This record gives sequence, structure tokens and C-alpha cells, in this order.
Amino acid sequence: MDSKQKLLAIIGPTAVGKTMLSIEMAKRYNGEIISGDSMQIYRGMDIGTAKIKIDEMEGIPHHLIDIKEPYENFSVAEFQLLVRAKIDEIAKKGKLPIIVGGTGLYIQSVIYDYHFSDVPGDEAYRLVLEERVNEIGNEALYQELMEVDPESASQIHPNNVRRVIRALEIFHLTGKTMQEFQSSQQADLLYNTAIVGLTMEREKLYERINHRVDVMIAQGLLEEVEGLYQQGLRDSQSIQAIGYKEIFAYFDGKVTIEEAITNLKQNSRRYAKRQLTWFRNKMDVNWFDMTDLENIAKKIKEISHCVEGKLGVKSNTY
Repeated sequence: MDSKQKLLAIIGPTAVGKTMLSIEMAKRYNGEIISGDSMQIYRGMDIGTAKIKIDEMEGIPHHLIDIKEPYENFSVAEFQLLVRAKIDEIAKKGKLPIIVGGTGLYIQSVIYDYHFSDVPGDEAYRLVLEERVNEIGNEALYQELMEVDPESASQIHPNNVRRVIRALEIFHLTGKTMQEFQSSQQADLLYNTAIVGLTMEREKLYERINHRVDVMIAQGLLEEVEGLYQQGLRDSQSIQAIGYKEIFAYFDGKVTIEEAITNLKQNSRRYAKRQLTWFRNKMDVNWFDMTDLENIAKKIKEISHCVEGKLGVKSNTY
């Protein structure tokens, strides 16, 4: 058996059932859950990020939720450091670390031997790009990134100028896209990792996404976003999240509330499609189709068999 620390990763698109499965796996294998979502770290952004509620945790400890204020920036490098420390902390208690989420780059950065210190920098070029932003605007610089590195651009909001500049800087220095540069470093898994991916027939998944947005609205998403809007957080990294930028446009008077909700549903569906593409292309995943939720017990049994085979763990509750 692999001598590396055991780690279970549960990945997949939004609304596919990751939270439910993670609780079940944590109960079965004496686990603790680490959020692999780049937006659930923010306090006060609960409804729009589909953050798990205390009463839904069933007593399972959850980590890396509510650790930042919405005005603070958060990088994948910081996430990597925090999660690896949590994995060690959980393992020392004799428990199984379980990382759960849909932010592919973040999860990938943890489980592979990827060193952010190896990514080159060019301060002079960065300053040139910052000046270009002042001259031509965020959107035009973003289009430049789209031309040389569309994959990275698809995961960066045009207003997240810092990340747009970083991606262009890496391409300028290495001739490689951000993903090409990263993949050249990450051949080795740091952990004895079982990667469980959840998928679903597209029509069913999109139906669940649309329903989830309706539930979010009913739960008070507008009020949640309005509170952030009144704090003047427009340019914060957190507000680039799906579920927030669309409602901000409503409060700006650019769209009606109906249009904002339609845009939110559409952007969520597109994001789910990008998530699936990312995971299929970037990671060695054991996929499980969750379309037939009525047979969930059978599906959980299949997933458990996979986890036990990969990690050599035994169920302690069944």
C-alpha cells in the first residue's frame, strides 16, 4: 500500500451532489471535510455560494469556510498552503482528510507537486501591463489573454486584472499558457489520493442548477448581495463570483431582476460545463453518474468500493 498520506477528493460541477456524498464518506471513513471552493472562504457570502449550514454538517468538522472577509484577496498559492496544513492536522488526529469542491485549479494545486515559487516573475513587464490597463481598459487586456491563453481566460473574470496580468506575464516569460506551465511541474501526486468525480446527464444537471438558483432567491440571495453592494465591494475579488456579479448588475440598474436571475442561471450552467471539461482534461478521476438519485444507496456503495480499493480504508459505520 502507498506510504503517502491518504486523501479523498470529491469533485464535480455545481449542484451535482458533492455535499451529500462528502458527509456520507466522512461518516463511513472517520473523515473531516476541507472545502475546495474558492468562494466559500468568504464570510457573509452564504446563499450564493451554496455554503453548507451547521445543521447539515451532521457533526462532521468542516474547514476553510468563512476564513476571509469579502474585501480580502485570496490566491491559489495561499489556498495550497492552508489546505496542505489542514491535511496534516486532520491526519495527525487519525482521521481521513476529504477535500470537496468544484474549483479545479485549487484542488489540483493541492494534490499535485506544484511549486508556485517556481513560477517566474517580471516586474517591468507587469508594470507595462498595468499601464496598458489604464490606457485600454480591463476588457481589452482580457481579450489579449483570450487570444494567447483562452483556457486560463475562461476561468478569470475580466475585472480580475491581477490574475489576467499574471497569466499574460507567464506566457510572456515562458511561451507557455498558465496551464501548460503548471502541467509541466505536476506529474507526481503528493498524496495517496482517490479522486471521485460526480457527473450527471446534462438536462438533469441543468434542471437542478435552475432549481438551486430559484431556492437561493427564495432564501434571500437578493438581500445578501444588497448588503455587499452597500459596502462598496464592487472591485473585490469575491464579487466576481457567479451569483453576485449578476445581482450587482441589477442593483446598478443595468438589468431587471428577471434578467439578472436568467443570467445567473445561464452563467451557472456554463460554469458547470467548464468544470466538467477541466476535471476530465486535467486529472485522473474515477467518475460516477449521479443522474438516478432514487438509487443513491447503490451509487454510494459503488463509490465506497472504489474508495476502499484506492485507499485501503474500511468503513467504520456500516
